[in-house]
Amino acid sequence: MLLELVPPINILGDIHGQFKDLLYHFECGGYPPKSNYLFLGDYVDRGSFSIATICLLLAFKIKFPENFFLLRGNHECKSINKIYGFYDSCKRVYSIKLWQQFTNMFNMIPISAIIDDKILCMHGGLSPELDKPKQILTIERPTDIPDTGMLCDILWSDPKGTEEMWEENERGVSFTFNYEVVEKFCEKNEIDLICRGHLVVDDGYEFFANRKLVTIFSAPNYCGMFENDGCLMKVGADLTCSFMILKPKQIPSYKICLMSSVEISNPKS
Repeated sequence: MLLELVPPINILGDIHGQFKDLLYHFECGGYPPKSNYLFLGDYVDRGSFSIATICLLLAFKIKFPENFFLLRGNHECKSINKIYGFYDSCKRVYSIKLWQQFTNMFNMIPISAIIDDKILCMHGGLSPELDKPKQILTIERPTDIPDTGMLCDILWSDPKGTEEMWEENERGVSFTFNYEVVEKFCEKNEIDLICRGHLVVDDGYEFFANRKLVTIFSAPNYCGMFENDGCLMKVGADLTCSFMILKPKQIPSYKICLMSSVEISNPKS
């Protein structure tokens, strides 16, 4: 459940079915295997092209297994994506059986990665039960996402600038953690940076806790409701981090030809 990776590598946050934006990130950052990639989860739901998005990412993972890595987000969970669009897309365009196969696959995806023992990556954040990264190796696969506990927190928790170290999360799941939690965890484990997604941020990236944590969000103009930028974070061979910002107006008009309007003869299979 914990990947051990080496730089250089590009890191992308939430995509949420925004397939055109994903293509443009590849145009800017380079296609694999010339560029290595780590994705922080939330590939499906809300956007119009969830199936195309996850299929392209899986194709790259199969074709270039040593250059392309996927982490699990909180939307790679049957109880969530059954509500927010992915289940309906699979049922309408293909079948419920396809959604079930995706669910089985999601239950196997790693939840965290560490780059050169210095940059810890996950979708959500820290957990009061997480003392050191190696604990993540104790989580067995396949597994659904529970409502509480370390696995839940790693996919659901958020940083928050409060005095209390841990508070209940306004999302109704997991906790929020303050800068003191981040600084103590990084110091104890000799971590330079925690990199996570899970949260819309205006500029595509946002630092927290004296630049010990960064949030990366890669879906610009999220859901057509936010005026946020998208971001790709480049980690160099010397662990220097730089940011490529994707503004909505920069995105070219790709022609996407999918089967979303095709009637399937046996949709209930």
